[in-house]
Amino acid sequence: MNIGEKIKRLRVEKGLTQMELASRCELSKGFISQVERDLTSPSIATLVDLLECLGTNLKDFFNDTEEEKIVFSKEEMFSTEDEELKYKLEWVVPNAQKNMMEPIVLTLEPAGRYKEDEPHEGEEFGFVLAGSIYIVLGKKRYKAKKGESFYYKARANHYIENAGKSAAKVIWVSTPPYF
Repeated sequence: MNIGEKIKRLRVEKGLTQMELASRCELSKGFISQVERDLTSPSIATLVDLLECLGTNLKDFFNDTEEEKIVFSKEEMFSTEDEELKYKLEWVVPNAQKNMMEPIVLTLEPAGRYKEDEPHEGEEFGFVLAGSIYIVLGKKRYKAKKGESFYYKARANHYIENAGKSAAKVIWVSTPPYF
């Protein structure tokens, strides 16, 4: 944990200058500057005073819960391809298997299909971005084309296959994570 950086962030969030914080804590501006740049460490008593002036306490300050990541870049995504089944699978949210749902982007080449999954707990949703697909649930087959969506409970063997002569692309979400 970078104490100085965290103190600076709290100070800025409170709209205080280094001089204002120093004045409230009866410290020098230079000392605050050194603490924020991790050039010196405050004593526990001084840290308690600083945190009190910043509206927090030791327990909350050292609680290491990280902020929830909301936006993910292309570079953070992971993909895999199956040349035999002619598909590319992209995990668009890193480590989504730890979450309540797992979104992926599935690209199916002509005559491509995703591997068949056995029945499992949960539900699946998809939105066709390009082309057309068949959703196969047990012995039934449903067609969805660009701009259409699908939703089902995964109670039977199931898979998705390309229904057209051009590549198909689908956003596919499983809850709980299953891919």
